[in-house]
Amino acid sequence: MTASIHIAREVDLSALNTLGLPAIAEHYAEPASISELQAVLDEARSQQWPVVVLGGGSNVIPAPYIEGVVIRYSGADTRLEVEGDSALLHAAAGADWPTLVEATAEAGWWGIENLALIPGSAGAAPVQNIGAYGVEVGELIERVVYVDQADNSVNVLSASECGFGYRDSVFKNALSERAIIVEIVLRVSRHASARLNYADLAQRVAVPATPAAVAAAVSDIRRDKLPDPRQLANAGSFFKNPTVSEAKASALAADHPDMPRYPAADGVKLAAGWLIDRCGLKGVKRGHFGIHERQALVIVHFGDGSAQELSDFANSIAAQVADRFGIQLEQEPRRLGFSD
Repeated sequence: MTASIHIAREVDLSALNTLGLPAIAEHYAEPASISELQAVLDEARSQQWPVVVLGGGSNVIPAPYIEGVVIRYSGADTRLEVEGDSALLHAAAGADWPTLVEATAEAGWWGIENLALIPGSAGAAPVQNIGAYGVEVGELIERVVYVDQADNSVNVLSASECGFGYRDSVFKNALSERAIIVEIVLRVSRHASARLNYADLAQRVAVPATPAAVAAAVSDIRRDKLPDPRQLANAGSFFKNPTVSEAKASALAADHPDMPRYPAADGVKLAAGWLIDRCGLKGVKRGHFGIHERQALVIVHFGDGSAQELSDFANSIAAQVADRFGIQLEQEPRRLGFSD
């Protein structure tokens, strides 16, 4: 028998998105189990409500009013399935990602330590294929469990079926309107070497390192460079690092020898923050929004702003980068609940 769950009306979501944007959900539910989630989906189908999925709220731009039902899966159980020197780390979608990384690293398991202090929930991690300091979560995922909105079926995808790419996955594409992730399973190991390819990380970690030491160093770097959304509203990196052809990168490097560039599978990856900074935009403030004074990749919200104002500000930044460098920036945060 399907579980029942309370569905609230006209719920304020301003505290549930790290940009602090005003947003109201027509209906809202926080199922803590698969059966409760299926009950909400049954009601949504019977009422013909659109379904909008909200995770930790750290990478979204919510519409001012979201019609239908907003679902925030709250199940947060975790468990470790040890298999010799490696283990499968099971995390329910509602588990807090920074807490999960810290606990795993402190327990001596290698794998996700470079992804420390990235805000959000475990269930959101594969959607965006979160990454930092040379590691993407897609490299570590064994499988993802999701509920299909269409028929309540519980499905399992292997890592190869998740379509992981740079800040991308099947959950942002073919399954974006169907899948509600309820669990991720990660492979962690007792024996691995620290991945210290980035100079600022290598300088802070003594070798031989421990997972906890790497996680602590990553956390320190992020605190130094990025504003805490609890103190200054933001969604982290607002733009993706663009990938260009080798010819384009070489032409730009001829004019800008100090331009950071990194090999990528389909060309050369550039640093969006560097491009924005070179346009003289770091620290710029316009209305209720601005670019962070220490990190040009982060748009901050000073309060009382709107999603439309944010969109206009972000578009103006992208336009200036396009005018100067001939590169079109793409924003990272997902638009949530907009009719378009």
